[in-house]
Amino acid sequence: MTNGTLSAPALLPDFAGTAPTGRKLVIICSKGNLDMAYPGLILANAALGEGIETRLFFTFWGFDVISKAHMGDLKFTMLGNTATHLPQGLGGLPGMTTVATRQMRRQIQQVGVPDVPDLLDQIVDSGGHLWACRMSADMLGLTLADLHDAVEGIIDATEFVEKSEGAQLLFI
Repeated sequence: MTNGTLSAPALLPDFAGTAPTGRKLVIICSKGNLDMAYPGLILANAALGEGIETRLFFTFWGFDVISKAHMGDLKFTMLGNTATHLPQGLGGLPGMTTVATRQMRRQIQQVGVPDVPDLLDQIVDSGGHLWACRMSADMLGLTLADLHDAVEGIIDATEFVEKSEGAQLLFI
């Protein structure tokens, strides 16, 4: 226990001595809630740890994950999420999103997983690539300057198809 909280070993791979495998993975991140940001980022990190060339493509609400204005303050809501196993009416009460977000952040920290901006840095430092969707950027009025510094570019659908050639594709 540290500061009254349980601590567990980090769930992140050790990249020492990882050799490239020739495999490619592209993860399309389309959602920006706290609970939907982590699956793509954790999978990317794990793939990099296995020597798999990894690219993340952020589109629509997934932009919140890479937006400088939002990436450090993603929210979790119970409303409409039946997997919380709690009465749905609770999610609509004032302050419940704040309570649920705080609890989820605490649980993420307890298992040793970094927050979203740090995890993005770790992915890039491990050889991962971050790309943003042109149509979504235009719709949201965002430019490259509005996004995490490691985002390599804002690309259109044709460029995305070219960059994902031969890759396993996951849509989250």
